[in-house]
Amino acid sequence: MKTVTKDIEINISEEQTIVELSKDLQPFSSEVYIKKIVGGKVIEVNIKSFLGLITLQIHNGDTVNVRAVGEDCEEALAAVVNYLTK
Repeated sequence: MKTVTKDIEINISEEQTIVELSKDLQPFSSEVYIKKIVGGKVIEVNIKSFLGLITLQIHNGDTVNVRAVGEDCEEALAAVVNYLTK
């Protein structure tokens, strides 16, 4: 299965929400994960999971790793990067 990854720095406006990102990714068949160190532990969650995203406590300036797996992984990864680095 095809996989792509990218490290990014979070830079979103106050109007943007992670919930919106999760909804935007629903049309993609690929699974997309975001990984961050929280409290000294590495946590990786599926971006389509609202609860998982809340667990990550993402803030502007955080560096995270985004990983997409599947047929349309490149497009899904690009959508996440575009959304989280505006």
